[in-house]
Amino acid sequence: MPHLIVKDIFMPIMELLFRLVNFNTFRPSKEENFLLEAELFIGICTELKEIFRKQESNYFNLMKFSREEEDTMLDAKFVRLIINDILSTNEYNLQGIACYAKTYLEVVEEIIIGRNTNPSAALLQRLIELHQSVRRELYNKIIKKHLSMILAKMVKVE
Repeated sequence: MPHLIVKDIFMPIMELLFRLVNFNTFRPSKEENFLLEAELFIGICTELKEIFRKQESNYFNLMKFSREEEDTMLDAKFVRLIINDILSTNEYNLQGIACYAKTYLEVVEEIIIGRNTNPSAALLQRLIELHQSVRRELYNKIIKKHLSMILAKMVKVE
């Protein structure tokens, strides 16, 4: 598995953090790296959903959704919200997003209109990579937060 969305900063940050907490001898195996990346990826997706929850809060309040209903809606609209956020930066249009994601324009359009709520994992990965490139500051903040949480768990284990 590639380094998902943090491929350019994951290892330097991890190495720095390991040194800061005196894990000088810690050299994660391939499997441990994979698990750390997966945990970080899950944290990023969770944090993005919370950001989107705040953006959709007026709608959720109007519809009187329970937390479970909000979660269901966010899960169904997650990729669409990412695409809309990319579009809001005016750095990419739908054609540019499709090109970056190595897919057809029609696939991106189907996600936008809600016809495709479960795109492939590869497409999701590319869209999140693109989202990271247009929202770098946001992702840096999220990654730092979740790396410290991961390290806190690791320190408790040691």
